Amino acid sequence: MQKKILVTGGTGFIGSRLVRKLVSGNHQVFALVRKSSSLAPFSGFLDQLRLVEGDVTDPASLDKALSGIDEVYHCAGYTYMGGDRNRDALLYAVNVEGTRHLLRAASRAGVRRVVHMSSITAVGMSGGRTPVDESCEWNFQDLGLTYAETKHKAEIEVHKAVAEGLDCVIINPAFVFGAGDVNFNAGGIIRDVYRRRMPIYPLGGICVVDVEIVVDTAIRAMEAGRTGERYLIGGDNVTYRELADTISRVTGAPRVRVPLPFFLAKPLLSLLKIVDSRKQVSRLFNLSMFRVASEFLYFDASKAERELGMNREPHEFSIRRAFEWYRREGLL
Repeated sequence: MQKKILVTGGTGFIGSRLVRKLVSGNHQVFALVRKSSSLAPFSGFLDQLRLVEGDVTDPASLDKALSGIDEVYHCAGYTYMGGDRNRDALLYAVNVEGTRHLLRAASRAGVRRVVHMSSITAVGMSGGRTPVDESCEWNFQDLGLTYAETKHKAEIEVHKAVAEGLDCVIINPAFVFGAGDVNFNAGGIIRDVYRRRMPIYPLGGICVVDVEIVVDTAIRAMEAGRTGERYLIGGDNVTYRELADTISRVTGAPRVRVPLPFFLAKPLLSLLKIVDSRKQVSRLFNLSMFRVASEFLYFDASKAERELGMNREPHEFSIRRAFEWYRREGLL
């Protein structure tokens, strides 16, 4: 039987790759879009897609959008880790309240299942280099990262919805590289190493995964994930030095050789502001992001491998594909 599938956040990085994969199937695929949304991410397959106008911050629009829908991939979210407190309200409105609105509308509409696209920041930090799994207790409180707090609270909303009878599965992608990252989220590191705008590296580490693995595993989560469970989607756990070395090797850029402990980050940032070096140094180098990057976010994704058939591949493959896509698109 042909299903009706709705994707929120379909114009975003992961959402657009998910929509691209879904339209190649035999189901009707709908994308929730705002009036201001650019449809460029749907280039090449827009005629295979049905657009529904709405916004996760507008509950009334969701009731109309979810009418008759069988399955929902909730990918809509606001990503910001720059430390600007003026953006906190938007983070909460989209990530927490928007998730609550979406889940309530899905329940009212009789949606069969929702897959909630969360984040590793909703899981926690490993602290050391030993990877943690889905049972990790959230421990971002001391970092003051509002984005992580909103992703954590969004998962609480999902668990409330499950307790009230809605069938939901949570997936937690790691640091995602790949084609389609036009806003240079994780891909910002590739760009900045390539352009020689990243003269230092933080002393922490991160779990890396390719966007296509995230998309494939999200679809498997819809098919086979257990209700109320969360699944980490990740691959190689690498230090930022190792990640920068890989990017240098793939792009041909010089290696990033200077480590920077977090306690030196604040005085260095102050110095950079004085000399106005914004064009020469990565915009990723802000105190909030550097604080997180000084920790280890290492994860064990064996549960997703075991239960959802998640694939693994060396992170260099993903870096290379992303870099080649950026060059083809003229974004570097």
